Amino acid sequence: MAVIKSVTKETDNRFVNLYIADGVNSKGHHSRYNVASRAKNIEELKITTHKDTPDGVIIYALYGPEHDRVVLVHQYRYPIDGWIYELPAGLVESGENIHEAAVREMHEETGLVFHPIHADPMFEAPRYTTVGMTDEAVAAVYGYAEGEISEAYEEEAEEIKIVVADRKEAERILREERCAAQMSYQLMHFIHDEDPFAFLRVGG
Repeated sequence: MAVIKSVTKETDNRFVNLYIADGVNSKGHHSRYNVASRAKNIEELKITTHKDTPDGVIIYALYGPEHDRVVLVHQYRYPIDGWIYELPAGLVESGENIHEAAVREMHEETGLVFHPIHADPMFEAPRYTTVGMTDEAVAAVYGYAEGEISEAYEEEAEEIKIVVADRKEAERILREERCAAQMSYQLMHFIHDEDPFAFLRVGG
């Protein structure tokens, strides 16, 4: 296992920063490893805390009287200069738990009211998104959404189209469109399982 000798902060941005970790691994190989992070300082890095704290949430929400549709967002993303389908998501603010963050983010992105399920902790635990380049971890929150879709609460910097997809449309999206990984895995449950949340009862 590598030993990190020092960490330096390279940028000072609002939402994401670059750090360099200098270390040597068990083979004696020295590295200067670039780490992108939501942490605002070295003390908050997971390199420092060794805690799997959630930086954000992704929200898997069923919609409609029969819970037979799923709430998605079709969003423009700068890193790919294009549109991609995702689950609604956002950062966890100071003092929030993941359910509070999910309720707030769902409303801000879609205008919908979200009712979270308190699932077994193994389904809600923070998971790492792209650990080869970032220490960002997100928690999945599951539940039901209701109300009228609205774009009135979106931030000016966001370009989001709200999509409420049935199983046929969800399958088309998986086959034909650019998709975020986390969303793709959940849509596989949605498409093939009579009860898309049946897996949440495992271990419960």
